[in-house]
Amino acid sequence: MNTVYYKEVTDGAIAACGALIRKGELVAFPTETVYGLGADACNTDAVMRIYEAKGRESDNPLIVHFASPEEIATYAEIPDRALFDTLSRAFMPGPLTLVLPRKGALSPRVSAGLSTVAVRVPSHPVARALIAAARTPIAAPSANRSHRPSPTSSAHVLEDLDGRIAAVLEGGTCRHGVESTVLSLCGELRLLRPGAVTREMIEAATGRDVIVDEGVLSHVADKKQVASPGMKYRHYAPNAPMTALFGTDERVRAAFCEAQRTGAAILCYDEDLPYLSGDTPVLSLGAKNDFDAQAERLFSALRELDRLGVTRIYARLPGEEGLGMAVKNRLIRAAEFDLIEV
Repeated sequence: MNTVYYKEVTDGAIAACGALIRKGELVAFPTETVYGLGADACNTDAVMRIYEAKGRESDNPLIVHFASPEEIATYAEIPDRALFDTLSRAFMPGPLTLVLPRKGALSPRVSAGLSTVAVRVPSHPVARALIAAARTPIAAPSANRSHRPSPTSSAHVLEDLDGRIAAVLEGGTCRHGVESTVLSLCGELRLLRPGAVTREMIEAATGRDVIVDEGVLSHVADKKQVASPGMKYRHYAPNAPMTALFGTDERVRAAFCEAQRTGAAILCYDEDLPYLSGDTPVLSLGAKNDFDAQAERLFSALRELDRLGVTRIYARLPGEEGLGMAVKNRLIRAAEFDLIEV
């Protein structure tokens, strides 16, 4: 398949990609989180092409993207209308996904056999224009091969999916750099995947406690069925095996230096750089407490380490406050739960 790359996003490009979606083809497009791989969410054949193009497990659900919060009620039940309205006013359009009971004409494959569906309204103007042009909800996981670091640029998409999908729409570098927050409204408020809309932000907006699911910072058995992407299987991983470290600054830096002596590459903070003098590649995600920068740079850094051909990586885990929880979640999964306290 010849993948068409729309470097200039014109009205004509949007219209052409909307027509491709309606025909059952796959189009990669930018969002404020990562690039998504879109298909008509009501067309089962098209949805199955997403799984095929990505090499994605069939029990891993997809997120369905809508043009407005009002459209969601056509395809999902709203168990608590007041709560839904509060969240949509505060965070939609934006990087928040809600898990709700499914109804209507959506393909059952978007839910991977579950009775729920994950829905969101993206804020990126190209994403919103594409949904409008397609005239249908768009199912879209991240536009990468499964288990690889998520794509935050069109170059990342083409690296993984060129020749496997119909088109790619340019949209610059994604602002947040990690996938959307996933919050279940089926019963208690439960955070299934952390993202740019943090637990603290949700609790402040709703006045309710948010339970963090056990799968956010720990392993979920592969046999368990989950309502959110990113909760099971290998995710976000570079080619080289990676170990994630946590502990005091002094001990982590000492462990980094020892790892360099064995030839490992290092993924660290700005504050660590003066203490590292080995010859192996060293990349910083930003300042220790700048979680926004860490989130924005994480997947690009992992792909850069792939490009450099490193054979071993040691990385540092952040704290869990705010967006740090999302960065920590992605690093834990990229390291395949190879965690060491030093």
